Amino acid sequence: MFNNKNKIPLDKFINHALYNPNKGYYMQKKPFGYDGDFITAPNISIVFSEMIFVWLFSYWENFLKNKKINIVELGAGNGELMFQIINSAKKFNEFYQKCEFIILEKSKKLIKVQKNKLKKDKVKWLNELKNLNNRPTIFFGNEFLDALPIKQFIKLDNDWFEKYVQKKGRKYNFVNVRCDIRKIENKLNFKVSKNQHFLEVSFEELKIIKKLNSIISKQKGCILFIDYAHLNNKMFDTLQAVKEHKKISALSEIGSVDISHVVNIPYLKKVAKKLNLYLDFNTQRNFLLDLGIMKRAEILSQKKTFLEKANIFYRVNRLIDSKQMGELFKVIHLYKKNKKFSLGFK
Repeated sequence: MFNNKNKIPLDKFINHALYNPNKGYYMQKKPFGYDGDFITAPNISIVFSEMIFVWLFSYWENFLKNKKINIVELGAGNGELMFQIINSAKKFNEFYQKCEFIILEKSKKLIKVQKNKLKKDKVKWLNELKNLNNRPTIFFGNEFLDALPIKQFIKLDNDWFEKYVQKKGRKYNFVNVRCDIRKIENKLNFKVSKNQHFLEVSFEELKIIKKLNSIISKQKGCILFIDYAHLNNKMFDTLQAVKEHKKISALSEIGSVDISHVVNIPYLKKVAKKLNLYLDFNTQRNFLLDLGIMKRAEILSQKKTFLEKANIFYRVNRLIDSKQMGELFKVIHLYKKNKKFSLGFK
């Protein structure tokens, strides 16, 4: 992993720590749920997944009615979100018959978990998008972008430095290595350093969105991401690591901790603009409320005991409360010209 100077760029370190075939975090662990390192929205309440289904179904009705389509989840975790989406789709037979449900997943460990969860459903697994058929496609990913490797740069006395990870014996530490920021911007194909003293960018994110854009440009469709994200134009360090629901150093217990970052929406807008994509976003709270999450919770609560009702609304509240996931998480819609869809984004 390390070069002859025992140091590598941050993005390569993250890629190794998360996705190394033998030692990577997502390749050897089942990180989701109360017994794992973190909990995602689909595992908090099935109502979340049902609302995502409502959006997918409504988009199909508005733009792709009567067409056969791909419903593609990017990084499906333990399979819970896709499981509930398919369960909901089965109640609308015309839509269900038009859909091919696909999961893009690189972790063999998670594919086993997903296949066990979805063994009774018609799901196809891909490890590369080039193997996708030519139907219109709706891509979606919950906490997908935050897990992509990032590069970080810092400006010191008018010079730019890239953050590397250095290995000394059995210990790891961050070091700054002088770099030419123009080369980075040339690779991105747009400027990011103006009025910034810190940069956090993901070439992997750019590569994936380029590929998704290429597909929906030719075949029609759109992209929906749900992730924790910020709106600051000034970039800052959002690198974080979690183990057993607690934050720890990203350089400790490599391969045993989840490493992620907070998605930068202003930066994502620049990526979208460069690709002739349009971007709308909303807080998870407002998105779910617009989709009718409270009404659905009320329907589910009928004929339930007091404790069962309390549990349903406790879980829904966790998804929409401003001090919990409601404001921190954003829902992001990327689409082509004349394909604006306002449901959830009013």
